[in-house]
Amino acid sequence: MIAVAVFCGVLIFGGVVVVIKGFNSPSPTIPRLSTRMWTTSVDKSTRRRWISVLAAVVAGVVAAGFTGWWLLVLIVPGVALVLPLLLAAPPNRELELLQAIDRWVRTLGSLLPTGRSISDAIRISVRQAPPLLANHLRRLSARLDDRWSIEQSLWAMADELDSPDADAVLAALALAAQRGGTGAGATLTALADNLQDRLRALREISTERAKPRFVVRQVTLITAVVLGLALVFGGSFFAPFGSPVGQVILAGLVSAYLASLLFLRRMTLPRPRQRILRRAA
Repeated sequence: MIAVAVFCGVLIFGGVVVVIKGFNSPSPTIPRLSTRMWTTSVDKSTRRRWISVLAAVVAGVVAAGFTGWWLLVLIVPGVALVLPLLLAAPPNRELELLQAIDRWVRTLGSLLPTGRSISDAIRISVRQAPPLLANHLRRLSARLDDRWSIEQSLWAMADELDSPDADAVLAALALAAQRGGTGAGATLTALADNLQDRLRALREISTERAKPRFVVRQVTLITAVVLGLALVFGGSFFAPFGSPVGQVILAGLVSAYLASLLFLRRMTLPRPRQRILRRAA
């Protein structure tokens, strides 16, 4: 009987770990793959996620059968599916976008000294555009070809990116274009230096924000291990949770813990900043 209990406990804990591992694994995204290879990689990612979901459901059923708490059929899969979202590092679009803008500005800076105008430099920079800006720069180039003014085109791109950092760069380019490109090289050099300072600060902030997430992951893992072992070897201690009222209390405690993780996650998210460019109504 003890061996069965240990096996069930290991199965429950292993199912949760597998789900967390599956959802934390990054999806393979290689932009230059052929369509067939890309579809195959997506299929593998989807299959892995479905296996993780199935493992969570099986773990919930086994936990419910072992303890007699049928609410675990919902709690275990729910926790296993929500925890990866709460404990994973959020996407840092601000940092990724700033890195792409920095690379684009340096490309423009290398093109302008050859005697090209800002509009021509923008068109040529599309060929070496960072992936995050590629579509936006193609639309910018298409607007210029459709006889939009460079100010209108840059303002439209600023609205698409919706970023204060992008606003600063695009506004500087618009002002340089109004002056006929005079001083554009010096402007881009100053922009590149400012972007590097901003990137350095954002990387430091991102590192500091990652520290509490790491601590919370460790605490959550230790808590899950201790509770799992206590449930297997000291089930009588948790006997009150077997009643209907006890299961309601259990659901409330789990919900409160997940809510606290959500609160901590929101604390680590960057605050939105106000844009400096606004299109006139």
